[in-house]
Amino acid sequence: MRRGVRIAVDPGSTRIGVARCDPGGMLATPVETVRRGDGDLDRIAELVLEHEAREVVVGYPASLSGEAGPSARRARSFAETLSRRLAPVPVRLVDERMTTVTAQDQLRSGASYGRRGVAGGKARRSVVDQAAAVVLLQSALDAERQSGRPPGETVGGDS
Repeated sequence: MRRGVRIAVDPGSTRIGVARCDPGGMLATPVETVRRGDGDLDRIAELVLEHEAREVVVGYPASLSGEAGPSARRARSFAETLSRRLAPVPVRLVDERMTTVTAQDQLRSGASYGRRGVAGGKARRSVVDQAAAVVLLQSALDAERQSGRPPGETVGGDS
């Protein structure tokens, strides 16, 4: 298992969930939700520097059949742009199928998840985005620990 902090980003159309792991690569934890749009790449770059990340993992939402639909193409484009912005820090695309569903299932039992109204909905979506990034990163860490190889594929550079 490679040592070093990894950052995971789960890019959605309006928000980007961000998570990180400890330097030993054992446990993923939520960081924040970044609003999509102007300054989003800058904020992610700040987080990479702040946490001294060795790598960034971007969720790749392939369809259940493995095909690259519109969301997967948008994720790849985002990862390529992020890779150029973060160079020389490597960016990897990692399969994220079912991470949001898994995150929602895990959060449903939480006390604050049931808040009602507009504020509750915004808070829930923000937490779900972060939780999806945590599920993505933990899954990538577990896959690396099991296989001995970095998960997914490197984007925009050498492996």
